Amino acid sequence: MTARVVLTVAALTLREAVRRKVVRALAGLTIALLALSAWGFSRLAVLEFEGSALTTGEERLIASQLLNLVMFGMSLIAALGTAFLAGPTLAGEIESGTALAILARPVRRSAVLLGKWLGLVGFGGGFVVLAGLAQFVVVKVTVGYWPPQPVAGLALLAAQTAVLLTLGLLLATAISPMASGIVAVGLFGATWIAGVVGGVGAALGNDGVAQVGTVSRMILPTDGLWRGAMNAFQDPVALAQFGGPAVEGGFPFLSDAGLTVPYLLWVAVWVALVLGLAAQSLVRRDL
Repeated sequence: MTARVVLTVAALTLREAVRRKVVRALAGLTIALLALSAWGFSRLAVLEFEGSALTTGEERLIASQLLNLVMFGMSLIAALGTAFLAGPTLAGEIESGTALAILARPVRRSAVLLGKWLGLVGFGGGFVVLAGLAQFVVVKVTVGYWPPQPVAGLALLAAQTAVLLTLGLLLATAISPMASGIVAVGLFGATWIAGVVGGVGAALGNDGVAQVGTVSRMILPTDGLWRGAMNAFQDPVALAQFGGPAVEGGFPFLSDAGLTVPYLLWVAVWVALVLGLAAQSLVRRDL
C-alpha cells in the first residue's frame, strides 16, 4: 500500500511539475544559454593568440574551461527551477488546503513526501541530462570537443539537483513556498562562494581560509558535487597546462580531482538525513 502511494504521488508530482509555468521559464533560459554558447564556441575557431590562429590543442583546452563555465550556468538554472518547484509542490498545497485531502488517513504523510521527492528528483535529473547532452552536442559540433566522462559528470549534476530539492522540501515544511525557494537558492550560492574562497585560501597556502570550502561542502554538498562534475567535464591536459595555484583551487572553473567514495557516501547520508527531517517536520505540522 505504501509503495503504491509513493509511486502514485511521484507520477502525479512529475506530471504537475511539467505543467507549471516555471518549466517554460527553465526551457526558455536553457535554449537561450545553448544558443549563446553555440555562438561563443563557434568564435573560438577565429580567435588568434600572439598573431596566429589557435592550435587544435589550444582550442580543446579553452573549450574545456568554457564548457565548465557554461555547465555552471546550466546547474544554476536547474537549481533555480528545482528550488522554486519544491516549495509550491508542498508548502503551496498546505497553504491552499489541498494537502488536507491528499494527506487524509490512512495515507501516511511520509509516503506522500517521499513520492513528491521522487517525482521532483526524476524531473530535475531528467532536465539536467537532456540539457547537458544538448550542450555537449553544441560543443562537439562547433569545436570538436567531447568531455572525457560525460555520464559521471551529468550524474553528479543530477545529484546536486537532488540535494538542493531535498533541502527545498525540508524548508517547505516550515516556511512559505517563496521563502523556501529563496533560502535554498541563497544557500546554494553561498556554498559556491565559500568553495571559491576556500580554493583561493588553498592556492595561497592559508589552511584556515582553505577550511572554509571544506566545511561548506560538508554542510551542503552542492559545491562538492559541482567540483566533481567539473573534473569529469574538463580536458585532463588542463591540469598540467595551468599548473600552480590554478590546480590547487585558485581558478573557480578548474577541479584538480574527482570525488572520493567516502564523500559520495556522505552525500547519500546527507540526503537521507534531510529527507528524514522533512518527513518528521511534515508529520508534526498542523494542516
